[in-house]
Amino acid sequence: MMTNLLSYLEETVVRLPDKVAYSDGTDSLTFRQVYDQARSLGTALSREGYYREPVVVFMGRHPKMVTAFLGVLYAGCHYVPLDEEMPRHRIQLIFQSLKPRCAVCDGKTAELLKDFDWEGRVFLYDEAADGDVDGAALTAIRNKALDIDPAYIVFTSGSTGVPKGVAACHRSVIDYIENLSEVLGFDEDTVFGNQTPLYFDACLKEVYPTLKFGATAYLVPKQLFMLPVKLVEYLNEHHINTICWVVSAMTIVSGLGAFQQVQPKYLRLVAFGSEVFPIKQFRLWREVLPDARFVNLYGPTEATGMSCYYEVKRDFALDEAIPIGRPFRNTEILLLDENDCLSGPGETGEICIRGTGVTLGYYNDPERTAEAFVQNPLNKAYPEIIYRTGDLARYNEEGELVFLSRKDYQIKHMGHRIELGEIELIANMMPQVSQACCVFDDVKKKITLFYVGEAEAAEVVAYTKEKLPRYMVPNSVRRLERLPQTPNGKIDRKGLKEQACAR
Repeated sequence: MMTNLLSYLEETVVRLPDKVAYSDGTDSLTFRQVYDQARSLGTALSREGYYREPVVVFMGRHPKMVTAFLGVLYAGCHYVPLDEEMPRHRIQLIFQSLKPRCAVCDGKTAELLKDFDWEGRVFLYDEAADGDVDGAALTAIRNKALDIDPAYIVFTSGSTGVPKGVAACHRSVIDYIENLSEVLGFDEDTVFGNQTPLYFDACLKEVYPTLKFGATAYLVPKQLFMLPVKLVEYLNEHHINTICWVVSAMTIVSGLGAFQQVQPKYLRLVAFGSEVFPIKQFRLWREVLPDARFVNLYGPTEATGMSCYYEVKRDFALDEAIPIGRPFRNTEILLLDENDCLSGPGETGEICIRGTGVTLGYYNDPERTAEAFVQNPLNKAYPEIIYRTGDLARYNEEGELVFLSRKDYQIKHMGHRIELGEIELIANMMPQVSQACCVFDDVKKKITLFYVGEAEAAEVVAYTKEKLPRYMVPNSVRRLERLPQTPNGKIDRKGLKEQACAR
């Protein structure tokens, strides 16, 4: 039974040593290079006495950054990925939370780190990954390793503005990768096009299946997501056949008309998640790729990435939402009402997750851990932790789980309980609108709808008045050239809310 993520690499390097594992289109690393460099870095860290502690990997988006993760694991530590594009203030807060003793950097990030209030040891990747390997020391470390040891800590945004570090163990990640791979059907011929930054857990979908199967993963340059035609050309140039992207990245491609100029030639699997995919945009992808598999994925960082999946095999009306379907094997979804009882058929409840995928909690943050990682209220007999997602859902008539909204997006307006997602769904149905997002000003009690498209604001208002009850019609409608995004490609709802409240 596999108990350590490094086993994926060690089994594959024997079969496919010279095959490219990770590439950005310019620089590439083979499985042998990944193996050798990771073991060298692991040796360098262990010789300096770093063991069972967080090690920051602060590097640019590059195949070497992925290899650095593995090097940290070889040292028996857990990696904490950071990126030069992250805001300085956020990086400083993460360092304050972690109090790490060392960091792995490239030349550029090592210079950047000098400006931070931190005095730990810096390992330059190119030096540490080019040294000798102490095989006996690495074996001794592995012999003491447990599958419940942390593999990584990734930081998510906290509601208070202080990032939360989610710690996941080897067992959780292996369980996730095995189940995800079974559902999506990855194999040795899979060529991934990675979209998400490497400091988010979403990159797990490409990083570890690549090692497991001997696949190849391309780290798609971030700037291409601002140039949809060149993005699709990149997919074709590298024969990328599998993407697992956030919805907003996909709607940029379809919404800006890229498919009218160039079409993906090799895509056979399109997995998407993080947000509700507007049916109008989904149809554009489906028309271009009639033979591809489309799979909707759902899951929070606190449950090691994705927990549910739904393969799209039927047509959906414009006012429908694609279900999130059913949980992965070895995962259970509890839909709990306000009294912590199971919701009835068709009733709304909060998605709560139980299973091996539930992570260890928030690093060095017992209070916020206790709020979200709680005792299963349906089990009074023994300790059993579940994760409360804060997401609302219900089961449809086919028994499929349908995501409704975040609890945060459920508002009280003019005496009515409103899901902001319902307003977005209607706006996204409008032919001249390619993307929409709704926010609520809690002080002024006003709903603002932001959208991208050719429609005039007055036309959008008229359209929503036709489709929605009066109390749900936005108080303000504003057109933007592009909806702002968070670093991992989701719509920046917090930023939009700040814009709306500033007026």
